[in-house]
Amino acid sequence: MKRILYLLLLLFTAEIRGFDVFIEEFPDSADLGELFPELEINYERFKRSADTDAEVQPQDGISLYSYKVETSITSHFANTMIQSKVENNAKYPQSLSFDIQIPKGAYINNFTMNVNGITFSGSIREKSEARNMYSKARARGKSAGLLRTNSLDMENFKADLNVPGGTKVQFELHYQEVLQRRLGSYEHVLYLQPGRLAKHFEVDVYVLEPEGISTISVANQVANQFADVINIDKGEQKTHVSFKPTVDQQRECPTCATTAVNGRLSVKYDVKREKASQLQVFNGYFLHFFAPENQPPLPKNILFVIDVSGSMWGIKMKQTIEAMKAILDDLRSDDQFGIVDFNHNIRCWKDKLVYASPIEKESAKRYVQNVQPIGGTNINEALLRAIFILKEASEQKMLDPNSVSLIVLVSDGDPTVGELKLSKILKNVKANNRDEFSVHSLGIGFDVDYDFLERLAQENHGLAQRIFGNQDTAAQLKEFYKKVSTPLLKDIVFEYPINGISDVTNNRFHHYFGGDEIVVAGKIDPDKKAPIQSFITATSADDVNFLLETITEVEALNDFFAQSKHAFPDFAKQYWAQLTINQLLAERNLAATAEAKRTLTKKIMQLSITHHFVTPFTSLLIESEDGKEKMLADSPNTKGACCQTLAVSTKTTPAPPPPTKDTKLPCPTDIAPTPLELQSGTETMTITDQRCKTGQNGSPNCVDNDPHFIINLPKSRTDVCFNIDPQAGSILNMLSDPELGITINGKIVTAKKVKDGKLNTYFGTFGLYFEQLDMKIEISTETITLKDHSHTRVMKWSESSGLTYKRLAVSVKKESNITITLDNDLSFVIVLHRVWKNHPVNVDFLGLYFPSSDTFSDKAHGLIGQFMKDPEVSVYDIRAGTDPEKPTATMNVKGQQLTVTRGVQKQYQYNRTEGTKVTCWFIHNSGKGFIDGHYKDYIVPQLYSFLKLR
Repeated sequence: MKRILYLLLLLFTAEIRGFDVFIEEFPDSADLGELFPELEINYERFKRSADTDAEVQPQDGISLYSYKVETSITSHFANTMIQSKVENNAKYPQSLSFDIQIPKGAYINNFTMNVNGITFSGSIREKSEARNMYSKARARGKSAGLLRTNSLDMENFKADLNVPGGTKVQFELHYQEVLQRRLGSYEHVLYLQPGRLAKHFEVDVYVLEPEGISTISVANQVANQFADVINIDKGEQKTHVSFKPTVDQQRECPTCATTAVNGRLSVKYDVKREKASQLQVFNGYFLHFFAPENQPPLPKNILFVIDVSGSMWGIKMKQTIEAMKAILDDLRSDDQFGIVDFNHNIRCWKDKLVYASPIEKESAKRYVQNVQPIGGTNINEALLRAIFILKEASEQKMLDPNSVSLIVLVSDGDPTVGELKLSKILKNVKANNRDEFSVHSLGIGFDVDYDFLERLAQENHGLAQRIFGNQDTAAQLKEFYKKVSTPLLKDIVFEYPINGISDVTNNRFHHYFGGDEIVVAGKIDPDKKAPIQSFITATSADDVNFLLETITEVEALNDFFAQSKHAFPDFAKQYWAQLTINQLLAERNLAATAEAKRTLTKKIMQLSITHHFVTPFTSLLIESEDGKEKMLADSPNTKGACCQTLAVSTKTTPAPPPPTKDTKLPCPTDIAPTPLELQSGTETMTITDQRCKTGQNGSPNCVDNDPHFIINLPKSRTDVCFNIDPQAGSILNMLSDPELGITINGKIVTAKKVKDGKLNTYFGTFGLYFEQLDMKIEISTETITLKDHSHTRVMKWSESSGLTYKRLAVSVKKESNITITLDNDLSFVIVLHRVWKNHPVNVDFLGLYFPSSDTFSDKAHGLIGQFMKDPEVSVYDIRAGTDPEKPTATMNVKGQQLTVTRGVQKQYQYNRTEGTKVTCWFIHNSGKGFIDGHYKDYIVPQLYSFLKLR
């Protein structure tokens, strides 16, 4: 028997879940909160026990020796290294995680590891080549990947490593980023999240600007206690920002063993601008920065196109109205404006543009104040109406020839009325607009199709931005408006001499807005010695023939960078490469033919390999020195597909300690199903471990189907399941937390008739009551009803929609599921199961899913809620059962010994048709001994009742 357990542990500890993220199009934000609802559980376990003293080992035996971040910013180009040294001091293997947030738009260009003297180094390969090399050496124990988060401007890089006791590991990530000037400053953001106290903690940011640094500041969102620990050593052209807290300074409190370092460090600065145009030449490349400030603003003609469909109900609409009032106040008297609001119908505040006089602005404020969100979403007609209004004004000579015309679309959803095909909407807008007006897109919330909005903006010379409902929508709207509120120039063209200059990035621009910066880059012939000359022409408010000449010497910067210890020597080359790749990606997105796309893909891929960037068409292949172990990191998935396996290969894995009677079985892995032989006497059987791919920590807690429960126990690293068979009409409590004021109940429905001697039962309705918000949500297979003390709102399964109410965000995915999120932290997912309309036996039903969470109080209970406290479970004495494919075992739980069976259940959170198999230990007799009492003890009188324990 010991041999059997040893084989089990050897397999399971050798394998750690990983992820492989595929990409087919230009990367964008996918909502990680929806894709991986338990992603943070492993990380929280990693954080939980920290050093109580720099010299004392933590309880879990994992110590963070050092955490180092170093950035060199050279001419607005940031080169960043993040290094973490960790040691597993325990006598048994443990999972170590390196989880880092990096800015969206930054390109990873290397990741290395050193595991007890064995070095893993990275190389950029074409995606299919990297995958072929990786698949030839597939094995277990390590993983790496890049994931989009639902953060405003960050994404995650995560590497997992299963290491034996006494092992030291050093992780090191390198990434590079072009810093864009917005609203008058550049910003470099570092997200510091070491997870525990670090014996050595160092952050250094070196800023080198040849033109000189005019202003610099550090915004500390890490913790207030670090205000005096952050040092700024400012010079004329060089500044050093450092943050090096001691172990005691890192503590959350003087006696705490946990770290207070968890947040952002933001370095904001601007450069001196004696001239509007600055040409920098270095190492065979030129960078041309253009940011004129002393120009009178061009008058603008602006149409606000505002979504007022039902999905905007609640806080979204309230904050949009608040922002619009502030924006209207900011309009200048020579601006013309209009408002188009739309749901299934299109309405206009006025049929034509009007000047922004005080009277008109007040009238517009009253109009938006009275908007009532209701109905569907007709984006196509709304945009075409806005274009028509601007075209008509232009044809009637009502627009200043030097003015800038723009449309600002604010929406939170996909079209549900009128033209529904996104490609057709793009085509319609492009055909009607004809490059006359810029279209800017603001997508509110996590469910909006940001790919569509971004392409809409790209095709029409505009900007796109996602506005997240978990933050201050009004503030984000106002900040975006500031970016486009002050057009200073239009029709800008950069010209360079023909000889000696090549591979110039985009040199024609529709607009220049105050506080921004236009950058053009190119290559210089190494034999060219004459000064570089450029001409910029544009249209301005008071000078139609704006002309600016710039001349610079080819070797002007050589001495400066030669004397700068922390200068990044390849800044110009890598800056040019990033601009070029981004430009090619945008062109590819707009390419009309497959051949054009293939040509652009080839160019992007070649540049990515040459300049060592992880892009949508390359992967970072990470290999050991002997080439026997490999890791693979791809760009994030834009389409929101569920996680896929990415493990790292190794020929051997350290053996675990010998199992004992109380040894806990690790959770099965996400790696492909692996046959496992169990021997009992002379009998041999094979179990295939089918693992759900719901997130980083196994399956969610859920109830689904007829109904069966799956409970994930992170401490024990296993899943437990049981079935119940209640009576029709019974209302059962799933979770009840009187302290938080949350209860979730489900009402039972039955099948239409008996099948195989049994009348199946299902959950037909769920009721969620948030007492502190006075909000009741009833979800049936027909409708979704939200009620507070004064309003009732009905949402339909037949269309995708969403709303935000106080601390709640509700998102409906058409005919699929509904997600209810509290405080952007705690999410409940209810899955809809449809059967064909006239099915003779089956009926429509619902499933409920949510992860384990320490958010709940100690008073939380219910059929699922009681397991939020995660009872310790141990399984031993695994032996053959009556079914050769289902071994039995003994489980210790809550002081009882239960006979359990290894089986498979299905959860349907990500695949409602086929489901995902979850291997679990099955509790017989309706969960008796595993749940407190009998399942009938959880019957409550009403859909919103709290559970009263007997």
